[in-house]
Amino acid sequence: MIDSLLLELMLVGLLGIGSQWISWRFRLPAIVVMSIVGLLAGPVFGLMNPEQDFGNLYSPIISLAVAVILFEGSLNLDFKEVKGLGRPVFRVVTFGAFISWVLGLLAAHYVAGLSWAVAFVIAALFIVTGPTVILPLLRQSKLKPRPAKILKWEGIIVDPIGALLAVFAFEITEFLVGTNHSPMALLSFFLAAIFAVMLGYACGKGVGWMFETGYVPEYLKSPVVLTVVIACFTIADEITHETGLLSVTAMGMTLANMHISSIADMKHFKESISLLLTSTIFVLLTASLTRETLLQIFNIEIIGFVLLMLFVVRPLSIFVSTWGTDLSRPEKLLVGWIAPRGIVALTVSGYFAGVLLDAGFEDASILISLTFALVFTTVVAHGFSIGWLSKKLGLSMEGPPGVLLVGGSKFTTKLAKALQDVKVPVLVSDSSWERLSSARAEGIKSYHGEILSEQTEYKLDMTPYEYMLAATEFDSYNALVCTTFVPEFGRNNLFQLSLSKREGDKLEDLVHTIGGRVLSKVGASWEELNTMVEHGYVFRRTNITERYTYRDYLNNIDDQAIQIFVKKPSKKVEFFSEEIEARVEQGDVVVSLTPPKKELEKIQEKLERQRKAKDKQPEAESE
Repeated sequence: MIDSLLLELMLVGLLGIGSQWISWRFRLPAIVVMSIVGLLAGPVFGLMNPEQDFGNLYSPIISLAVAVILFEGSLNLDFKEVKGLGRPVFRVVTFGAFISWVLGLLAAHYVAGLSWAVAFVIAALFIVTGPTVILPLLRQSKLKPRPAKILKWEGIIVDPIGALLAVFAFEITEFLVGTNHSPMALLSFFLAAIFAVMLGYACGKGVGWMFETGYVPEYLKSPVVLTVVIACFTIADEITHETGLLSVTAMGMTLANMHISSIADMKHFKESISLLLTSTIFVLLTASLTRETLLQIFNIEIIGFVLLMLFVVRPLSIFVSTWGTDLSRPEKLLVGWIAPRGIVALTVSGYFAGVLLDAGFEDASILISLTFALVFTTVVAHGFSIGWLSKKLGLSMEGPPGVLLVGGSKFTTKLAKALQDVKVPVLVSDSSWERLSSARAEGIKSYHGEILSEQTEYKLDMTPYEYMLAATEFDSYNALVCTTFVPEFGRNNLFQLSLSKREGDKLEDLVHTIGGRVLSKVGASWEELNTMVEHGYVFRRTNITERYTYRDYLNNIDDQAIQIFVKKPSKKVEFFSEEIEARVEQGDVVVSLTPPKKELEKIQEKLERQRKAKDKQPEAESE
């Protein structure tokens, strides 16, 4: 056991972020890795017990972290996003949640062996999925937009609703079979829930107004939002337990639909905070479990309950609630399977386990084991199956990493064609139909619209594209595009053309701090690249083999050729750049923009053959 609390905090952070890195590096579900790491650090090897070590601070830390995570998720709930999906989403978060509650109640009573009162409370809680588990899965699975949006909205909306339903169910239980028979308790609960929504809405409107009118300086905006979120959650939660989650969700949705530029800028900060909190909190929760809790998971009643929740309750609730909507059968199958439970289920069940035990319900002692069994099973089952199932159902965007080219021109058209030839998905985007005409004539997928427009977020699905090349004739615009999309693509996957050598803005001092990597080692500008294409330069593929190495390729390449990218056997693409050396190995395909010497030689050879053939014809006639 670690004696130092500071050392324990450091270890929790390292384990959480380390789990995220391992999941990224080996393409594993992050939640699964974090759960296993927490179990190893806690009940298995006994290195820590955060709940015991943190004492009275443990529950407030978890609660505040969940509030921030839920707020960050609700910042993405823009009503424009569900255009055309309003009916299925509404059905899932209302009728679907109710059906899941009823079926979960029956399963908890008849299979898990819980009393009606305890089953009534815990079944309400188990309708939640939550952003802490859904959002990481969606990031890794590359689902198509429709099922991804339904799962995201359900996870964020139902999270606070499930916690509130559990509180409501407990109040009903107290009213019916407990010592408190006053209807005022139920009325006060409803009033507290309404107050929480109004408080969240007021906080969101207030913060938005202050930002729009300039009452908060730029450097204070993120701290102000974080402080207001904590205050909003705490005030509501102190009045009635778990209404704080509803309050921060209302605040986040209010800000999301005000479309304030400052909030959009802060999303990236909030996402980083949310990622850190999710990583550490999951480790804290799993490390705090006891060995007795883990052993209790293997009871036949708990196993039966978990299997029913996975294979009966969830699929049935989705199929019944979405009956008559335009969701396809594969979409219903996927949404009906994916429902991992997360942090809210674990934390709130721990709270109700204690409350129900104090109220005299002895069977509540298994609630923590029951909840962890459901959380861990769903996280593992859904985390490992979402990619495979989505591919089988045709709902996955999984495939070779694609390239998004910003700016239509002769060069981008030829580059797109070269990418297509090596089976790399490609899209050319431009706000001008005229500049897109050459790409459209070649049958290349294109998007007509301003890439920096807010509407693009809802109209263009960027999931298949891992690389972006800003290739317009305006250097400042290229830099702006790359800087804007750093959070989505990562700076290593963003490229722009070299700065123009014409007179105008002097951007040389800015290129090192903003924008993306400069394409190619020689750094050819827009004018140079398009001039080359106009003069007949072609994109040529060269296979690097054991007999023809990359060194041989460099010795034979034309001095005027420009190396553009490398296609790896793993289907990944590496662009040549001034900042980083592309690794070229055996089995790679190198694509370069080269002078048309070989093509000219072939034409000359063809013309020569035709001339010789004509010369022979008179001889044959004379004979």
